[in-house]
Amino acid sequence: MLPGQGGKARITVRPGRRPVRGRTPFAVLLVVLLSGGLLGLLMLNTALNEGSFELSRLQKQTTEQTDQQQTLQQQIDQASAPDALERRARELGMVPGGDPAFLQDDGKVLGKSGQAQDSPPVKRSGTELWQQQNRTAQPSASASASASPSPSPSPSPVGDGTVQIDPAPPATPSSPAGGSPR
Repeated sequence: MLPGQGGKARITVRPGRRPVRGRTPFAVLLVVLLSGGLLGLLMLNTALNEGSFELSRLQKQTTEQTDQQQTLQQQIDQASAPDALERRARELGMVPGGDPAFLQDDGKVLGKSGQAQDSPPVKRSGTELWQQQNRTAQPSASASASASPSPSPSPSPVGDGTVQIDPAPPATPSSPAGGSPR
């Protein structure tokens, strides 16, 4: 014993002995952390891919439904056109109304209402109208051509005092006389 220690035991470090704890627990901890991180990334990637597939499916469904909505809107527009409504009304046996009468704010009736009359509908397409008139006008085309020199529409009186305007025949293209166009 050394002087001044008073009988206490002396501790010495002996070389060659290894401590009980080594590198093995640290390596196991690192492997567990890395494996957990890798599995976490794999699960996150899988969840993102599922979301991507769901988004693609919803976008395709939205596109299909938008196309269907546009098709239905187009059908509604065609069915609500005035000529389609008139055709459908005639199929149901309806006829156009007569002249309307109007009631003013003070209670006076303006105009006289007329009864609805069934009459054939007016042709709206100009080409069909001209073709039909040309068929009926062909036998007397030479007589009418010599009788009326102007191809403009002319008013003709009808028996009830109204004036009906006859449409002009369609213009036929003709080659210019005496030369070529400039």
